[in-house]
Amino acid sequence: MGLFGNPFDAKNKLTKGCACGAHASQAEHDRAFRAEGVEAPGSDETNYERVVQSAVLRAMFPVDAHRRAFLGAVGWSTAAAAISSIFPIATATDAFAQSGAIEKKALKVGFIPITCATPIIMAEPLGFYKKHGLDVEVIKTAGWAVIRDKTINKEYDAAHMLAPMPIAITMGVGSNPIPYTMPAVENINGQAITLSVKHKDKRNPKDWKGFKFGVPFDFSMHNYLLRYYLAEHGLDPDRDVQIRSVPPPEMVANLRADNIDGFLGPDPFNQRAVYDGVGFIHILSKELWDGHPCCAFAASREFMTTMPNTYAALLKSIIDATAYASKQENRKQIAAAIAPANYLNQPQIVLEQILTGVYADGLGQVKKDPNRIQFDPFPWESFAVWIMTQMKRWGQVKGDIDYNGIARQVFLATDTTKLMKEVGLVPPAATTKTFVVMGKTFDPAKPEEYINSFAIKRT
Repeated sequence: MGLFGNPFDAKNKLTKGCACGAHASQAEHDRAFRAEGVEAPGSDETNYERVVQSAVLRAMFPVDAHRRAFLGAVGWSTAAAAISSIFPIATATDAFAQSGAIEKKALKVGFIPITCATPIIMAEPLGFYKKHGLDVEVIKTAGWAVIRDKTINKEYDAAHMLAPMPIAITMGVGSNPIPYTMPAVENINGQAITLSVKHKDKRNPKDWKGFKFGVPFDFSMHNYLLRYYLAEHGLDPDRDVQIRSVPPPEMVANLRADNIDGFLGPDPFNQRAVYDGVGFIHILSKELWDGHPCCAFAASREFMTTMPNTYAALLKSIIDATAYASKQENRKQIAAAIAPANYLNQPQIVLEQILTGVYADGLGQVKKDPNRIQFDPFPWESFAVWIMTQMKRWGQVKGDIDYNGIARQVFLATDTTKLMKEVGLVPPAATTKTFVVMGKTFDPAKPEEYINSFAIKRT
């Protein structure tokens, strides 16, 4: 279940589900919101209360089936009253929503102009930062290496990063090791494999030998998902094709110039390639792994520990913006807010197609998929473990890896750890889960076994 769903609803799952995490499918999600009155992300107070309630119930019922059985037996109102009688949820919620004096109000947060950064970007024009006492300047940045370096050099206080980047920075892969945290996932899903229009007759990946592909960065979900997809179709991503780093804003131009045959990249550039008539969407990344993380809100551990109240206010701003973005009825307003030149610099219609999930695929069809991109900030440790298995699978790291230790260090510096500890809460007991990537179940307890199961790898 997402952070903002009702954890006292026995139908909701705290460990698996649809885009919001509460239902087995998006159709069930929509029916519940319409017919059953399940409360959607709403006010700040409701959002904070849901975060606290979810943490308490995760701690009490590490096995989600036990929680659901308990709630099904006694009812949510009885359960809520009983738990509130022994745990001060209201007091904890108030403490979560409040903090001490903000140490630094004027902040700079870097972002790459892609829809994955929607909560970070929209929080400025829609006033979420100001609501929490911050004066945040969100700064458009040219590429991931630049955003990494500017954040490390403290030119930025925090930044939009690819989910694997804080892990790589912490491990010292590609840069000096610096402890980094990922307090919130920015988006789930939201990527696609886009091919040049000249390849409309080559829909089978087995026909892609010799292709040149672009990905945003070596340490990216895009790189790992593309490699996974190619390998599952029998292609060695290092020998049968070329994969090169291409800044997202340059992907469409490189496709038009025939420098690449395709890319696995973020939106809006998949849809922009269709809009410009130079590419078509071969497959959405959610069709490879529905619910996969992509981008993240990241900050150094130094920033988190030396300016805890500023950090808390910044994180609450992101939580609020994410909750707002998770509601489909807000997507067109958000598209208008982030379309201008100082943000994404894209036609609003392109952004609406992405955010609403009603889009042209470049092959003459209009498709509808409300989960094309979704927003759920919970940073599952198992996401981090999967990322590290792919780093090792493709030779980016060698030797033994402390999978669980690194996952806890990087992915648990969140509202569900630091802020909850400050108000006397126990962080969620359920911080890992299994999931399925291209039909194959990933068990985070067996990372080496998972790596060894692949025929195509560098290890």
